[in-house]
Amino acid sequence: MTIRVVLVDDQALVRTGFRMILDETDDIEVVGEAADGGLGVDTVARTRPDVVLVDVRMPGMDGIEATRRIRALANPPKVIILTTFDLDEYVFAGLRAGASGFLLKDTLAVDLVTAVRVVTTGEAVAAPSVTRRLISHFLNSPPARQPRSDRLSVLTAREREVLTLIARGRSNAEIAEELHLVEGTVKTHVGRILAKLALRDRVQAVILGYECGLVTRPDD
Repeated sequence: MTIRVVLVDDQALVRTGFRMILDETDDIEVVGEAADGGLGVDTVARTRPDVVLVDVRMPGMDGIEATRRIRALANPPKVIILTTFDLDEYVFAGLRAGASGFLLKDTLAVDLVTAVRVVTTGEAVAAPSVTRRLISHFLNSPPARQPRSDRLSVLTAREREVLTLIARGRSNAEIAEELHLVEGTVKTHVGRILAKLALRDRVQAVILGYECGLVTRPDD
């Protein structure tokens, strides 16, 4: 199956570079481009891609609002936020708007291709460095509204253990090793956790783990 991609960035050079990288693959095709958020939403609605790469800072409609509107479409595509700085505060707003992760604009070609493929499977682009920044964000800026911790009551004891480790930034392989499980079993637990809590991906699981007080720092 060919993964259809739309590029939304006000820098033509960035779009051209990403298009060249993605079009070199056998399973990814760039089906549209846009130079601002508003045009990006229109392009996505018209072309119905699987994945959209959206710059966070653009004139007119920025990437946050564009992401929110794209994710509000029927059968919305996955969105990856593009940013120049990995400390960009808008990244967190982008994740909350519905993005499945973020990439730096100077990311390696292989990592860009991998990210596009990963989000189409329902996973998030959440490298350990991204997770650490999410954790740091919540430690330094506690959310104003705390969800009720009893939301986690639908989870089994084992699922709570797995969610705790997800919130600490552990990969499936690391969780399997720590809990003495096979990795396939961990993957099943993760899927059930996301389904029970109506979470989109692991990034949202990390956010929920901190918001609900399941963990308060990486090594709780």
